[in-house]
Formats: sequence, C-alpha cells, structure tokens
Amino acid sequence: MTSETVVDIRDIPFHTADGGTASLSDYGDKVILIVNVASKCGLAPQYEQLEELQRTYGDRGFTVLGFPCNQFMGQEPGSIDEILDYCAVNWGITFPIFDKVKVNGGGAAPIYKALKKAKDSEGAHGPIIWNFEKFVLTPGGTVHRFRPTVKPDDPAIVSVIESNLPG
Repeated sequence: MTSETVVDIRDIPFHTADGGTASLSDYGDKVILIVNVASKCGLAPQYEQLEELQRTYGDRGFTVLGFPCNQFMGQEPGSIDEILDYCAVNWGITFPIFDKVKVNGGGAAPIYKALKKAKDSEGAHGPIIWNFEKFVLTPGGTVHRFRPTVKPDDPAIVSVIESNLPG
C-alpha cells in the first residue's frame, strides 16, 4: 500500500516577478482569481476586466494573480520587466503579476499542475486550453474553473467572488 502526501494548493510555491518565492497562503483567506496571461493574445483586453474586479473587490478580501505564459503561439515573448511595463502602461494593472510559467507539459509550474485537476462547468479538467484560463479559489479551498472565453466580469465568476467574500 502506498501513501500519497496531499499538498494544500495554498502551500505550493511559485516565483515572483522579482525572483522571490510566494504561495497562495501569502494571501490568507482571500478569494483569489488566478489567470494565465499573455500580452500579445487577442484576449488581452480581458486585462481591463480583471483590473476592474481588482478595484471593485480588492479591499473586500479578493485579489487577481496573473501568471504570464508563452506556451500558446508565443503570445508572451517578452521579459518579465517588459510584461510588467506592458501591464502598467496599457491596462493600469495593480494586481500582482508573477514570473513567467509553463502551464502544460512536464515543465508545468506546480501550481498549474494542481489547478488543472479542477473541473469547468462542463465537468472537464486537464490541460489549459489557451491564454486567460481562470481559476477562482475560495477561502474554503474550492477551485472554480472558467475557460478563456469566459470573460472576467461574467456573472458566473462575479457570483463565485461575491458569495465567498466576508460579510
């Protein structure tokens, strides 16, 4: 009989934009929206909606976390400094953007290996299908998965956020 250690998704380390390490536990009991972003993607206008969610709910126990990824048609080719500059200048992003990650394959970041186990509204799990796939982690540990074409301000996402905020 084998024993498998279960790791809380909040304890999985990942790299910050400045070369440090962080984990979701650094965000306490916040509702967290995790998204793989890409500056050159046709879905990049979703940055505006992500920032609007951050501004609307950020002081109520919510945060967006962006993970740049270059795995889909090379749509995030820049350095982390170029990515941070793009996000600030073009979208006024105030939420954290982390170091570039791989979301699929053997080199996938451990946080994404864990997130890909979550099922979407159709019951499907597995590989990230494109840039701007979204995961909402609730304080209770539930992960809600939303595919790239589901916009950040979609009522299904907003409902999960609002129903899990304190008070």
